[in-house]
Amino acid sequence: MQIDPKTVKELRDRTNAGMMDCKRALTEANGETDFVAKNENFRAFVKDITLHIAAAHPLYVSRDDVPGNLIEAEREIYKAQVKGKPEAVMNKIVDGKLEKFYSTVCLLEQGFIKNPDQTIRELVSAKIAELGENIVIRRFTRYLVGEALAHDATAAPPAEVAA
Repeated sequence: MQIDPKTVKELRDRTNAGMMDCKRALTEANGETDFVAKNENFRAFVKDITLHIAAAHPLYVSRDDVPGNLIEAEREIYKAQVKGKPEAVMNKIVDGKLEKFYSTVCLLEQGFIKNPDQTIRELVSAKIAELGENIVIRRFTRYLVGEALAHDATAAPPAEVAA
């Protein structure tokens, strides 16, 4: 089968893999660029991520997605909780509480429900090494039965799992 150079370039742009690696992968997959999604191991990974999202209720993909005004509001709450402590101690406590906040609301920083000692970020890195593909969780959407479907301006942006 002849592989179109444009398809090789497209796959290379999407994965940052080498040109010959892309051509070889496309040849093996008979020109399909979604061959990773057909991999049983990848599908199991996606299922694990979706189950984690359903169970752990993350609001954002990463701490970069958390609005600055929310971070500042949380910081003020934490400062009020430790009011009266020396400033250096107070700052360390507030920083620690913010880290805990991120690990609660940010998907990539949450402990994986099947292995709480491993974060989702670590799980993604392990799958990248295992599959040899670049995997990025960009956004997700979580639905709850009985929850309104109208977009809430204060809600987290949706996220997706992409390879």
